Amino acid sequence: MTLAGNLAGMIAAGSAHAEALAAIHRAAFPPDAAWGPQVMALQLELPGAFGWIDPRGGMVLARVAADEAEILTLAVAPDARRCGLGRALLAAAMVTARGRGARKMFLEVASLNAPARILYERAGFAEVGRRRRYYPGGDDALVLRADLVATDTP
Repeated sequence: MTLAGNLAGMIAAGSAHAEALAAIHRAAFPPDAAWGPQVMALQLELPGAFGWIDPRGGMVLARVAADEAEILTLAVAPDARRCGLGRALLAAAMVTARGRGARKMFLEVASLNAPARILYERAGFAEVGRRRRYYPGGDDALVLRADLVATDTP
């Protein structure tokens, strides 16, 4: 899959998109886990940060530092799920990070979030760590890693 193919219809996110990013995040996550516009803007100001918005109801924020990348958050609104949007956003983030010199990507996912875990596994992510009782409610965070090589396409 090419970079252009991964980004078809997506908008590069900047601080001007903080409200739109927060609205998608609010729709996708419980109230105690949703990020507001100020958090979105701050995340995008981090060195190496970038983001993508899909107007159908999805967003991803990530950052690159040296040869490593991290998914900061990925969200798909409930009415836009199960249409490949999460896969496209993840692929766009992976390709963008690889284009910026990253050779591996990390992320955290709640251990009870089966749909997200399947998405990440299919994209080549594997568990490399666990943060016990990390999320509100006591769920563990799984730390996942994928190698970013030219043939990777989630």
